[in-house]
Amino acid sequence: MRTATILSEKMLGHKTVVVLPVHYPRELFTAMDVHTVELWGPPGPPRGPDAGRIQPYACAVVRNALAFLASGGADAADAVLFPHTCDSIQGLATLAPDFGGWGKPALRYLHPKGQDGPAARAFVRAELAHLADRLAELTGRPLAIPRLAAAIELHARIDRLRGAFLSRRAFLDMADPALYRLLRRGEFLGPGDHLAELAVAARGLGEVRVQRGVPLMVTGYVPEPMTLFDSLASAGSFVAADDYAAVGRRVPLSPPADGGDPLDMLAAKAFTMPPCPTRGGDQDVRMAYLETLYRRSGSAGLIVHVQKFCEPELFDVPAIRRRFARIGAPMLYLEGELENSLSGQVVTRLEAFVEMVGAGRKAP
Repeated sequence: MRTATILSEKMLGHKTVVVLPVHYPRELFTAMDVHTVELWGPPGPPRGPDAGRIQPYACAVVRNALAFLASGGADAADAVLFPHTCDSIQGLATLAPDFGGWGKPALRYLHPKGQDGPAARAFVRAELAHLADRLAELTGRPLAIPRLAAAIELHARIDRLRGAFLSRRAFLDMADPALYRLLRRGEFLGPGDHLAELAVAARGLGEVRVQRGVPLMVTGYVPEPMTLFDSLASAGSFVAADDYAAVGRRVPLSPPADGGDPLDMLAAKAFTMPPCPTRGGDQDVRMAYLETLYRRSGSAGLIVHVQKFCEPELFDVPAIRRRFARIGAPMLYLEGELENSLSGQVVTRLEAFVEMVGAGRKAP
């Protein structure tokens, strides 16, 4: 599907950039007619032997990405963007050309770490301007500010719909497997196509609660394997609150400021996103956010779903355990490595957790 989308974009004269997780300025790419396709691994076994060039205690996202690039999996693209999500992904910007044989441009983007402030805003704006210059080299066309303003508005509409689906999950007449497939199609579809799909799905968002299962909150890096949602649905639960880095943490908490310089608006957006350990920040602020999200959604339990060796996510797990133990929230910890499907053992643990949480809700 991703390769077919890249080829169709090429027919429109658009360049394609493969993007490593997590945070990057999508609006800038849209404004410059550059199609983005995200590379979350991909899931499953490495697509070649080059994963072995990285130490085995690096996360599967990084190891699989290097193998995928080295095997030619992204050869239809014109460049790769490496955001500074973690040291391992940033290091791929060097490893992919040196070890993986990637001969096309390797772009970098350092998103802000920590709290908002004048110096932080200036740093992000400079990073955006530098990335725009690199994209201009790729496309042969400079950034047009009016087009950036239009792209910001387009992506704001997408964010509003995605945010509505997640914040009013219990009122959306769609099962979790279908919802997450829809939300993750934004990882490779053009923004106009993704917006059209979201608008159709929004017809199922009403005023009457339609989800009757056990409401759970999920936090983690990326929802792989996607069969997780099939197992949860079969067990009689649904995801009432999402804090995946790949999903919920990429929906801003407030809309972009109206008017002003579009680059300043885009820089400001970076500080309206939910707390994310890949962007640093105050851990206490994140714990307070997670508790608020949990309570507001009416969740009855928490699933912490992390990728093995994912340091940014793992650093916060002890704090999550303490915070949710303090409020008496049932918690299930799952650790994976981008498997294609859940093991029978994990499915059994999920079923038992849902049964336990459900029984606790019915107890007098």
